[in-house]
Amino acid sequence: MGSAKRTSSGGRAERRRARAAFFTAPTGVAQRRYEAMRAYFVEGASAATVAERFGYAPSTVVAMVRDFTPDADAFFIERRPGPRVAPAKQAARDEVLRLRATGRSVTEIAQALAATGTPLNRTGVWELLAAEGHERLGPRAPDQRGVAARDHPPRVRVLRWPEQPFRVDSAYAGVLLLAPGLVALDLPGAVAGARLPGTREVPALCSVLSLLALKAIGRRRVSHVDDVCSDPALAAFAGLESLPKASSLGSYSYRLGRSHDQALLAGLARAMTATGQTRGADFDLDFHAIMHFGDDVALETHYVPRRSQRTEAVLSFFAHDGQTRNLVYSNATCTKADQASEVIAFARHWAQATGSPPELLVFDSKVTTGAGLAELDAAELRFITLRARNQKLTERLEALPDRTQITLDRRGPYTKPQVHEQDVTVRGCPTPLRQIAVRGLGHEHPTLILTNDRDSTPKKIVGRYAKRMAIEQRLAESIRSFHLDALSSAVALNVDLDTTLTVWAAAAYDHLRHRLPGYQTATPDTLWRRFISTPGQLTITPDEIVCTLNSRTYSPVMRTADLPDLQIPWWEGRPLRFQFA
Repeated sequence: MGSAKRTSSGGRAERRRARAAFFTAPTGVAQRRYEAMRAYFVEGASAATVAERFGYAPSTVVAMVRDFTPDADAFFIERRPGPRVAPAKQAARDEVLRLRATGRSVTEIAQALAATGTPLNRTGVWELLAAEGHERLGPRAPDQRGVAARDHPPRVRVLRWPEQPFRVDSAYAGVLLLAPGLVALDLPGAVAGARLPGTREVPALCSVLSLLALKAIGRRRVSHVDDVCSDPALAAFAGLESLPKASSLGSYSYRLGRSHDQALLAGLARAMTATGQTRGADFDLDFHAIMHFGDDVALETHYVPRRSQRTEAVLSFFAHDGQTRNLVYSNATCTKADQASEVIAFARHWAQATGSPPELLVFDSKVTTGAGLAELDAAELRFITLRARNQKLTERLEALPDRTQITLDRRGPYTKPQVHEQDVTVRGCPTPLRQIAVRGLGHEHPTLILTNDRDSTPKKIVGRYAKRMAIEQRLAESIRSFHLDALSSAVALNVDLDTTLTVWAAAAYDHLRHRLPGYQTATPDTLWRRFISTPGQLTITPDEIVCTLNSRTYSPVMRTADLPDLQIPWWEGRPLRFQFA
């Protein structure tokens, strides 16, 4: 009995202590303020003691004591900032409940309210319904869902030529300005040579043209095709009545492998050589990490300069003609294990595609290793690269004898650097290489250039390496114009197709700018803004398509441009003619 009493008494004491915490450790804002003031005024505790007990700063306790008066009835009221009611919700409440009783969805209720004197957005409608205890509607049959949110695009199939001419408006009529470039670059031949898959309704060439159309107008994602798939100019550009949906284009891109992309690039290399868009003599090479936003353990981590951090990314490799300054090659299937072999892989690709190996390759110190340099030298391929510096090497450079001064052919400061030459060997490359130490380029320590070119003067070698920065400018243009950094997938093969299309789109833009007077050096985003984005009308007849471009500020440039009538192969040889409003 005594034990039971002790247990009962101990339980009451435990409950009493738990309830006392309501006063000794208050959680509400107003109650905590009340207990703090009571401890200060009634118990005589100091401000520091009160602050420690109730979690205030001493200065806050002093401020509460200063502001408190016995007549301050609202001092211990817990205040919540902001309005207490939503007038718009209250005004629309009865109508929202009435519409919901008829089976309307949140979207349909918001649309109905927009035409009344009590409009309310979808968020407000749902908050009001949820407060009244309504659940979300279950799936409904299509005939019960009200007005469709968007129209379904027409069926995707090859363009059928009408029996009678008709005229349609297009927001992207200017994209047809790129069609002559793709004809000159023999895109149909490149697609046929790559043996890309296709169907009777959507041939391989039409699928590639659909993807190129999106790339040419600067769409960040293939999924954005639904916004423009019904545009007649974009559809005609691809030889279709409507562009394929995002799901179709996405699944098509996953059917292609690296061999398909490499074949497309080989066809482009031959065509650009024939059109003079590449000289095929010397090339700048560089890597570019395309950052992936999200979590994917399948991707390696690479340094992304734009973010100044190492993160998950797809490593891509680009080659750029050093004379015409056009991109000619890409590969987005690089890994850390094989990235050092990308230089020799490109050289072999170019030799196989055009029949002539590159004469000079220019790249920085991180593109390949000493073993890669040895392989290039053994293949009799000339190169210019940088040598990475370390503290020991820097100390030796400071002790070098007098140097020879050269004058570079460029404007601005640092045009008269000093050079010192010597033969060196680097790890992985037993063959002695020519090292040129350059001081006076604006850097604290000398720049070290390595090359196997024994014939060119130091002035020519230093000047040529300085022009390598042009490839970084081309990549920046591709990011701005073709959204190269908008990673299309976490699968490298899919990104590889995207970079391949970027090179093709840049070549088509380059072909156009050489036909526009005064725009031979314009960037693709400038061409898009002034010419390609021009709306207009298409007149589609049984025998041809006439593209009439609306009048704009730069229309005089297009009127004087070299835009001859041209037969389009994917239109069964029918011509394309341009007119200007």
